Amino acid sequence: MDKKESLYFKDWYEKAARDLRRVSKRLEEGDMEEAGFHLQQAIEKYFKGYLLRKGWKLKKVHDLEFLLDEAIKYKKELEEFRPLCQEVTGYYFTERYPYIQKEPSHQEINTNLEKAKALIKIIKKS
Repeated sequence: MDKKESLYFKDWYEKAARDLRRVSKRLEEGDMEEAGFHLQQAIEKYFKGYLLRKGWKLKKVHDLEFLLDEAIKYKKELEEFRPLCQEVTGYYFTERYPYIQKEPSHQEINTNLEKAKALIKIIKKS
């Protein structure tokens, strides 16, 4: 079967919402690597959905800062989320590759989850 990614923004938002729910579940289980990964995935998918809604051509990229740069072209106020995007991008690599570094703490993930919810609220309204 030929698999093609949807270009419909609501499909991306739905997948992102599932990732966001997984963050809380993984936090409850104490799996910080996986919680961080799903947080990164949720933000990535919300950004991609937002950008697709604006007419952006879908790109295979996991760097939240790159996606933020693209989104800022449409909504400059998103710049305030740069530190969040820089930090959370690292969660993708921490979970997927055997780097020698400590996993993020429960508090760190929880704090970034709250910041991400503020970002998502703005994205969904725009």
